[in-house]
Amino acid sequence: MERRNFLIGAAAALTTAATVAEPATAATERQPASLGVAGKDFPKVCGNLGNHNHSPLKQITARNLSRLGGAWHVNLEGGSTAAHQQSTCVVENGVLYVQTTQQNVFAVDGRTGAIRWKTNLGTRQTNMRGVALGEGLVFSTSGANIVYALKKETGQVVWQRQLITDDEGGGDTGGCDPQNGQCGGLTGTLAGAVVYHDGLIYVGMQGSTGGARGRAYALEAATGEVAWTFWACPGEGQFGNDTWEGGSWKTGGAVPWIHPAVDPELGLVYWTFGGSYPRLDGSGRGGDNLFANSIVAIEARTGKRRWHFQSVHHDIWDLDNVMAPVLVDIKVKGRTRRAVVYGSKAGMFYVLDRESGEPLHGVEERPVPQDPRQKTAPTQPFPGGEPFITQAPEFDKATRPVPFYAWGGLYTPHWDRATIIFPGAGGGADWAHLSYNPHTGWIYVGYGLINSGFSNTHDGRVNTSRPLGEYFAGGIAAVDPRTNKPVWTLDREWSLAHGNGILTTGGRVMFQGGPDGLLHAMDDTDGRILWSFQCGAGVHTSPISYEIDGEQYVAVLAGGNGLPYPDIPRGDHLWAFKLGGKVPPAATPTPPRKRNDIRAAAVAGTTVTLGRIWDAANQRPGATENTVAQNAMSPQHLRVPKGTTVTFVNPADNRSAHAAVSFFEYEFDSGVLMPGQSFTHTFGAAGEYFYNDAIFPQNTGKIVVY
Repeated sequence: MERRNFLIGAAAALTTAATVAEPATAATERQPASLGVAGKDFPKVCGNLGNHNHSPLKQITARNLSRLGGAWHVNLEGGSTAAHQQSTCVVENGVLYVQTTQQNVFAVDGRTGAIRWKTNLGTRQTNMRGVALGEGLVFSTSGANIVYALKKETGQVVWQRQLITDDEGGGDTGGCDPQNGQCGGLTGTLAGAVVYHDGLIYVGMQGSTGGARGRAYALEAATGEVAWTFWACPGEGQFGNDTWEGGSWKTGGAVPWIHPAVDPELGLVYWTFGGSYPRLDGSGRGGDNLFANSIVAIEARTGKRRWHFQSVHHDIWDLDNVMAPVLVDIKVKGRTRRAVVYGSKAGMFYVLDRESGEPLHGVEERPVPQDPRQKTAPTQPFPGGEPFITQAPEFDKATRPVPFYAWGGLYTPHWDRATIIFPGAGGGADWAHLSYNPHTGWIYVGYGLINSGFSNTHDGRVNTSRPLGEYFAGGIAAVDPRTNKPVWTLDREWSLAHGNGILTTGGRVMFQGGPDGLLHAMDDTDGRILWSFQCGAGVHTSPISYEIDGEQYVAVLAGGNGLPYPDIPRGDHLWAFKLGGKVPPAATPTPPRKRNDIRAAAVAGTTVTLGRIWDAANQRPGATENTVAQNAMSPQHLRVPKGTTVTFVNPADNRSAHAAVSFFEYEFDSGVLMPGQSFTHTFGAAGEYFYNDAIFPQNTGKIVVY
């Protein structure tokens, strides 16, 4: 079968984090009324069916932002910091509806913050990213893989539907369950915000890291009956099955873990599907692996594929490009086109015709580096226009690679040697919700400047997805979809790609939160920060706006996240803001570390044994050599007073040479130590010194001198 679709030979070029284009001067195109427009209400995650994340409310402007303050604040889970929160609020008739990771759904008075009702959906926690509203009901998923319909007025359960059960799958035989189509591997869990439209709700799932076979569901809103299931790894006899080697489709991943967009006029649902399983090892799943790393236009009523576009062929980098696609009507080459904007981790957008999937700015299939062991695809698609971030590590930014790793740009292959590339698995735009601003005509997106180091995971190797000691950062980009070129990019101190959605407003102010707990208001023309407010925990949800009795509010749930920083402050803070609000900011939490830290407990001593994992129970180096683990330094975290001489030892019974070299502080370099050799260094200044093994660079340690 034909493997590539709509290849229209236009080249893409790299760009830097600077202004690269002039703001558009032409009037922006009118958007279809059928997509809906958020107004007094914000009735859906991302605002409308096109995921515009825009509110036309304009009472709050740059001129009066100094008067913006807390209208009310509530701790939904009693002040708990035990879980992170990823649920974006929705609002209808002055009431906010929001979930917590603790499996509670809340209805909250939008004027006062008073909780009107709370319904618990169980105890099995999972990511909760937003409810849907329709037909007088609130629709939510749960960690137990049950979809619920609750009465909007009371929270009472109207119906519930179990979609995934623990006994699904073919088990050890690898066969397929004839009732549900699951074929071995983990079953996965429900994920993504629920979407309601025209009597159906759309529900996605996650689980590609464990070999779940991806699927997207449509359910009857009135009853919960399954209307259709779209399998992302096509079965035997289905279109795309021949893009999977042998039976690899049975555990192929390709999960849709973020919510879709819907075009009512075309009757299509646009869903993005994640990467293949195993994520980093393509040796057993030759082929392009449809519909992994793809956007698929699915008939809303039947679940049939209308068209698809694959952004990464045969992914071995976890570049899944899963995001909430944005539907916009734009003028391209003098002609108004119905477009869908797709793409995230790869750091570039694919602007496609919503009806046909044709790339509106062209796509060039470029040859890329090859590794036959990985069965790499010979080419990868590059869209016309320009990326919104660079696509290789840069030595003057947070993306400078940790020394001694192999490294390269986008689509550099790896095998058993850990290799750093950028954008990495947490780089690019990841799953931050975009915003389309009808005043500028631009798409706004948060991005991460985060490398990933990849290996094939064979023989005990681990996915060093974020090399220890590397730095994290990020920024915001404004992209003109009419040219698919960035208007500007602004590097900032935090990664802003993990749920840090952007809201634009009719008042020409846009809002976005960060891992440090600060919610920022910015000028939508240049991204300048005009106002900030401390929310008490990391903001990894999208801000929303609504109106009650002529007053505009902005609301956000701040509860932290587990990625990309493991130490993002967590909580349960639901905030609303208005002009004249008097509720003061929360206490400033401890911000995340900007460097990927070593979190092993500190050990006092004067000796580090190379190539060994620390035996914490017996407080001594392990007995056997390890050359693939990240923690093969004994101890991995050493704490010593200033003036201490530390000895680095390669034990005589090790088989390999080792070396300990400080980065990026360049405090010491042991040179190559053969088995039985050692090196000493005296620390004369207090500080924190990361170092790794120049021979096996993923082996990383830290010495803190006080």
